[in-house]
Order: sequence, then C-alpha cells, then structure tokens
Amino acid sequence: MLNLNDLQVFVQVVDHGGFTAASRRLGVPKSTLSKRVKELEKRAGVRLIHRTSRSFTVTELGQDFYRHASAMLIEAEAAENVIKGRLAEPSGTVRVTASVPTVQHALAPLLPKIVSAYPRVRVVLYATDRFVDVIQDGFDIAIRDHFDPLPDSSLVQRRIGVAPFWLVASEGHARELGNPVQPSDIEGRDGLFTTQGETGWTLQNGEGGACRVSLQPRYYANESTALLEAAKAGLGIACLPSGLCAESIDAGTLQRILPDWTAGKVTTTLLMPHRRGQLPSVRVVADLLVNALS
Repeated sequence: MLNLNDLQVFVQVVDHGGFTAASRRLGVPKSTLSKRVKELEKRAGVRLIHRTSRSFTVTELGQDFYRHASAMLIEAEAAENVIKGRLAEPSGTVRVTASVPTVQHALAPLLPKIVSAYPRVRVVLYATDRFVDVIQDGFDIAIRDHFDPLPDSSLVQRRIGVAPFWLVASEGHARELGNPVQPSDIEGRDGLFTTQGETGWTLQNGEGGACRVSLQPRYYANESTALLEAAKAGLGIACLPSGLCAESIDAGTLQRILPDWTAGKVTTTLLMPHRRGQLPSVRVVADLLVNALS
C-alpha cells in the first residue's frame, strides 16, 4: 500500500507547480520533497513527474493519479474532522450489555437519564444472562456480576462494587420462623434456590465464624428477580445480593433473616474492549455508570 504521507507530498508539489515553490510554502527542504516523490514513484512503478533543472511536467498518468490522490486526502481530512467532532462532544452509539437483573434493577432507570443529559449519545442496551464475548459481539461496555476474579485479558476492568448475599423472606414468613438468631434455627425450613439439587448455603459472620445450613427446597428459579418475587410472596427464604433486595427491605415487603450472617459476596465489574482510543461517548457513559452504581 502506498504511503499516505508521500501522496500528500506529491499533491502539494503538483498544487504549487514544482519542488521549489512547494519547499518554500511547506518549509520542507526541496531535497526531502524530491526524495519522497521518487520513493512514491518507485513503489507505484511509474513515472509521475518529468523534472529537469529547467522544467516540471506532470505525466498523463501522473495527472490521473493526482486527481485520485487529491480526493483521497480530502476524504482523509473529512475522516479526521469526524474524529475531532466526536472528541469535542460525546456523540454516537454506545452498545451496553448486562444481565437481566442488572438491567431491570439498575440500568433501566439509569440509562435514560444519561441519554437525556447527552442528546447526541445513542445507547443500545442488550440484556442477557448468557456469556457475551465483548469484543467479538461488538459491545463497548459490559457489566458483569461474578464470584471469582475475572481472568486477565485485554479488556479494561473497572470494579463497581462488592455486595454481600443476604438471607431474606417476607415479613409474614419471617414471623412464622420466630425471629431466628442462629443458623441452626432455619434448618429444614422452606428455601428458594437457583439450581435444582441445591439445598442450602454456607454462612459467615463478622467474627470469622462459618457454617452450612440445609433447607427444604420449595421453589427453584435460575433468575434473581424471580427468586425476589417468590420471597416477597412468602414462599420461603431466599439468598440474594444486597443491592437487589435492599429496596424491598426498605419498603417492608422483605425482611433480613439472620442479619449478622451473610452467604458470600458478588463483585460487579464494568468491562471495556481497550484502554486507548475510546470515544468520549463510551467514556462518559462508563464513568457515569461506575459513579452511579458504586
């Protein structure tokens, strides 16, 4: 492929009618311009300019080449202006993906506010609980909840927060439990679980204690919002991230069971494809999401 810088030198030399005039206008030594044009001719395999000490003539093929090269440089300048425009004000499309619960409880109310604040930003939101390849699937931002550290990769990782898992139940069901104090007080009670075959959780307290509790499975759902609704309906005890159930607890539709104990934690991380070359639209959406969800 021809060197774009050499094309620019050639166009400038032709525009100014010779190497001497182009040298004065550009502030570049005449010998440098001549060398770059010779290199361009060598790579193209054709003579573009006939030049002697007294004459400067663009060949017929050189004239055709000049028209195309000029058009190419105009398009390159236009492309640069597009980038400069993007850098001046956040604009363009930002593709975001997250799990269904994260979308429902966090992004659904938040992203419209961001779009309203930046009228030239357009957001495409894709909710899914399946694994998404951020780069291959063309996403600018992904928000992931995970128990184990994410593997090292070329993706930018920005930690949003860490949330403990709480045991929760409806107020009516909590009364039936008789205000349990120790994990053994809920042994054999009705439990709401994510996967079939699951029967309990490992609990920890702030003093370093840990124990395993087993419950009677009453309801299974592989989606957190469904478990939240089942708990609110009084079907049993659920184990949910604090961020998911805090609003229901504040509203009185759920109550924490064994408030001195937690059942592990989940980390939320924002991922982006690369560190450099991020458009302002991607950066501003990422920054606002991290600040709002932290």
